[in-house]
Amino acid sequence: MSSVTGRSMTYESAVRSRVADVMVTCPKTLGPLSRVDDLRALFSDDHVHMALVVNSDGRLITTIERPDIPEAAYNSAAVTEFGTLVGRTVQASYPLDAATTAMRFEARRRLAVVDDFGRLLGLLCLKRDGTGYCSNEGIRARADER
Repeated sequence: MSSVTGRSMTYESAVRSRVADVMVTCPKTLGPLSRVDDLRALFSDDHVHMALVVNSDGRLITTIERPDIPEAAYNSAAVTEFGTLVGRTVQASYPLDAATTAMRFEARRRLAVVDDFGRLLGLLCLKRDGTGYCSNEGIRARADER
């Protein structure tokens, strides 16, 4: 069993669950005018694995992981020059077990959750030990500890 937002989840209920049931709904985001120095500041938190760059209308522009940024990238470079959406997004209605299987197969712990129009809804976060998913409550608790 894995813990999902404070509840125990059996395999059967995980199979019936959708990504929206466990996604984090308060992910950190950057705007389209953000620069690499903003991105590096965001990544200074080792819990942040993926930067989500979002337009003012909420549409996801790109996702960026640490390896997407060359060390030689200028701090003043626009973050929109980096990253991709390919292989890094999932629909909120997608089956949770299928999304989790795909994440494990690709050694990925984060997927941006979007709607049919590409608007960011949240972030699917597989815990480091693979036993469950990050939650809004867990993220808030970690922030309170700092």
